[in-house]
Amino acid sequence: MSIEVLQDFPVQLEIPIAWGEMDAFAHVNNLVYLRWFESARMAYMERCQALKLMERDGLGPILRDSSIRYRIPLTWPGNVISATRVTHMEEDRFTMQHKLYSLDHGAVAAEGEAVIVYVDYNQNCKTAIPAVIRDFILSQEPQTPDIIQRPG
Repeated sequence: MSIEVLQDFPVQLEIPIAWGEMDAFAHVNNLVYLRWFESARMAYMERCQALKLMERDGLGPILRDSSIRYRIPLTWPGNVISATRVTHMEEDRFTMQHKLYSLDHGAVAAEGEAVIVYVDYNQNCKTAIPAVIRDFILSQEPQTPDIIQRPG
């Protein structure tokens, strides 16, 4: 299934809405949307081997901040697609764009961004994005002016 608004997103996860994710206002709780963004973000990290690199070398991602814009309320039953891509990259950080698409509504239910900073967990400080991660991101994302190439 190809959804046009998600065509530029290399990671897409279909997620069923669970009954317990609804709140007293009879719609999916706002925090659940952020969890769905996180699930896609972590799938992206798995694909680029970030978690293995973190375990091996102590270099890994950390969420600096995130934002979200809710567009439509969701309810059980239903399914969503949580999608993510990198839209901007600097020496030690990158920005991920998130979209949450409701299959039942045929529309974007939420969108947002997350800034991920690379950290040397052994030294407890920021570090440059490792070349293998940078190269993976550049191979997955369209070459746009907003993605800064590796310093040469």
